[in-house]
Amino acid sequence: MTASPAPPPVPSGAPGGRGPLRRLRARGRDEAHRTASALELFFDLCFVVAVAQAGMELVHSVAEGHAGQGIVDYAMVFFALWWAWMNFTWFASAYDNDDVLYRVVTLVQIAGVLVLAAGVSRAFEEHEFLVVWLGYVIMRVAMAAQWLRAARSGEGRERTTALRYAGGVLACQVGWLGLLLLPEGARPWWFLVMALLEMCVPPFAERGYTTPWHPRHIAERYGLFTIIVLGETIAAATVAVKSGIDENDALGELLPIAAGGLLVVFAAWWIYFVVPIHGHLRTNRQAFLWGYGHYLVFASAAAIGAGLEVAVEQTVGAAHISTLAASAAVTLPTALYLLTVWALHSRHFKRGITQQLVLPTTALLVICCTFLGHWAVFAAGVVCALSVVAGETLAARPAARDSGPVTRTG
Repeated sequence: MTASPAPPPVPSGAPGGRGPLRRLRARGRDEAHRTASALELFFDLCFVVAVAQAGMELVHSVAEGHAGQGIVDYAMVFFALWWAWMNFTWFASAYDNDDVLYRVVTLVQIAGVLVLAAGVSRAFEEHEFLVVWLGYVIMRVAMAAQWLRAARSGEGRERTTALRYAGGVLACQVGWLGLLLLPEGARPWWFLVMALLEMCVPPFAERGYTTPWHPRHIAERYGLFTIIVLGETIAAATVAVKSGIDENDALGELLPIAAGGLLVVFAAWWIYFVVPIHGHLRTNRQAFLWGYGHYLVFASAAAIGAGLEVAVEQTVGAAHISTLAASAAVTLPTALYLLTVWALHSRHFKRGITQQLVLPTTALLVICCTFLGHWAVFAAGVVCALSVVAGETLAARPAARDSGPVTRTG
């Protein structure tokens, strides 16, 4: 993907007047204090309901010894959630006018994700994707309607871009019918083809014109969703530990898992938010690659919670898998999260090879923790916490040299 030329200047602030229906005009990149709206936060919370459903079904698949099929189903369902969320986020950053019609269409998208969530268990257990497909179609057709509104208000290249988006979104919905019509063995391959086609729509649509998304707003939206997913991870792990204690009175065996899981999640939050990423989002090439990479960030963060639940179930004898497999359910997504955040965020702000190696080395050590038996999760948490300490220590040294001697007063 190549960087598209910047859009022409547009006035700051949400376009239009204060009536219930307004023209869906592009917003300005120069808006000061642009923050997530209440509607966007509500949108995120509803999406996390579906993420929680996917995580719960992943737990059941792994605990019953069907990790391979469970991971494939999880990847497919999570892509539908992530892609619909991401498309709305970037559109809203460029075009949110907050009128009545915009709100109603957004609520239709929320209804779509709730329909999708209702079909997650059937997709995992029976490999029946009709309800998931229906929910996805509701979300995507609503998104196409938003782009058609933008095209109606736009002119020239902006209008062409909006029409390309709408056409690409609708065309892909026809392709997704393959998940309903093809044999079960062919569906993962068809999913891969359709996922690639979906991801080709934005670079195709924005050839020659860049929609005026707001870098700070985009960075905030992704950060908020990361927080919500990590919060869901903590909630899932808490429920699992509580159930284990209530049903099996296994507090001594569960405390290391709870402590290790908490350290992992705390470190995951710290590592993600230690640097301000919005300054890196200058062109479509940088921003789209960063945004696409968050599929792995969100999916791995949610999978950590599922892994903690699996580890708890294995410890209390409710899962029919080995300790090694249960440990891997936590350490592998944790390592993937660390590597992805390093690739998308941290490496742009590191100085020297030592700082660059902190997170990749941490990921390797976390994987090694898999083989420590019942102490694997706790050890992984300690390693993650130590990586935060190491990163902060290394970052403080050049800062101290640059600032020179410090004189304390008072």
